[in-house]
Amino acid sequence: MMKKPLILPLALLISAAFNPAMAEEKIVTLLNTNDIESVYEPVDAFWNKDIDKIGGIPYLATLIKQVRAEEDTSFLFDAGDIYTGSLSKKTKGKLPFDLYSAMDYDVITLGNHEFEYGWQSLKETMPRASFPTLNANIVFEDNDAPFAQPYTIVEKDGVRIGVIGVMGIDAFYNTMWKGNRKGLTIKDPVETVQYWADKIHDDVDMIVVLTHQNKTAPMQTDKEADPEVQRGFDEDYAMAGKLKNVDVIFGGHSDNGLWEPVVHPETGVVVSLTFGQGKYLGFNRFSVDTETDQVRFLDGKLIPVESSKLARDAKTGALIDAAREQYPELAEQIATIDQTAFRRYYRESNIGNLVADLMREAGNADIAMMSPGSIRVDLNKGPVTMENVMDVFPFTDKLSVVSLNGKQVKDLLEYSYKLPYGLAQFSGIEATYDSTKPEGQRLLTLNINGDKVADDKQYKVATYSYAASGGDGYKMFAEGKLLSEGDSVTQVLIDQFKAKKNIKVPDTGRQVDVSRVN
Repeated sequence: MMKKPLILPLALLISAAFNPAMAEEKIVTLLNTNDIESVYEPVDAFWNKDIDKIGGIPYLATLIKQVRAEEDTSFLFDAGDIYTGSLSKKTKGKLPFDLYSAMDYDVITLGNHEFEYGWQSLKETMPRASFPTLNANIVFEDNDAPFAQPYTIVEKDGVRIGVIGVMGIDAFYNTMWKGNRKGLTIKDPVETVQYWADKIHDDVDMIVVLTHQNKTAPMQTDKEADPEVQRGFDEDYAMAGKLKNVDVIFGGHSDNGLWEPVVHPETGVVVSLTFGQGKYLGFNRFSVDTETDQVRFLDGKLIPVESSKLARDAKTGALIDAAREQYPELAEQIATIDQTAFRRYYRESNIGNLVADLMREAGNADIAMMSPGSIRVDLNKGPVTMENVMDVFPFTDKLSVVSLNGKQVKDLLEYSYKLPYGLAQFSGIEATYDSTKPEGQRLLTLNINGDKVADDKQYKVATYSYAASGGDGYKMFAEGKLLSEGDSVTQVLIDQFKAKKNIKVPDTGRQVDVSRVN
């Protein structure tokens, strides 16, 4: 097992092929993805002047085939979150598993999104995969039995790789609805990985750990270009420093990315993440001596999925097309929008303003609020289908209208300006704040529909039902009076898009951070 990383000179690699004494040394390419989250179509790469559109599973599939065709020995891994979105929801996860099978993944680990339809549904769906689906540290409360397969050993060209999958404690408890994990509990991921690594290391040439941990990802497509929202990989790095007999960690959940893998200076464990949403393919090369189990890290990078330069893969494309044909209502064009509507996590966004505007109008409210983490995709300029809108908010929450007084509205904004779940997106307000001031003192001015807020006046605030119940820390909603609970937010957005047909994306400027103004 690798102790310290060594860069093997290219000349030595070439000579190894002709030297019988080095015949056991093989070049192995490990490809990795994470948090693709059912991104079936390319998105506008508005943050990168060199790329028009990026991502989309059928284009990622083509890139994977191209890369693997150029490599003698390759393995393909994913660190979880293959579910979410309308087609995943309609098929109860069957389509995502079929797509990953079609892309010839060797192993994946479970992410929190795989539990969106309940663990019972996940248990029923996992066997359709053509690859092992791992998790070693989620167990049943009543008997401590593992929920999924803890590890597997995959072999190609005489190279045996042990693979272990785990989820982070925070990812399990704070990003899964408790009803979907009822009856399950979780063990320490580091201790669990070490237990299984000790069990299998004598039987393999190298060990890979697939993790779904680190801080929860920000919902922002251009996160790679915005250091402010990058969540890091602290839990993966800490784990890398503690493990023995492990060579590689492929991480997920935070949607962080590493343009080049990081090698832990004390243990030599290599860590790689890809930013998520299927925009990049992780590429990592190692030299593996199958006689001595000596593993040398050679090089690594992220390869962009430049969809305009790639053909649409026929096999995965056909699976997506078939699912859409099964649910033809999803393909219905219900509107057009005049410009790309994209997310910001710590700032006001035009798609956040659009969603809040539609909610406020539907709820006949004074104000509307939506959490930025609940807005799951951007909307490209041009035609908008029902599937596109369903993917914006793919949850079951209903549109709720709550009566709050002016003081509670100000408390709501003060809570948002702590950025616990990003900057809440609003309609019906004009606010200024100072993010450099102490928490609870950041809101400077607030107007509601053109008038200065009055502490004792009641305002009708439209939001999603989870927040209306006090969820996500919005306890001021629970202190107010619930006035109504209507259709699902998803249906409200669909109805509003259909009714308006031509959508003008609103400008930003409703919430101004004076500390950022030049």
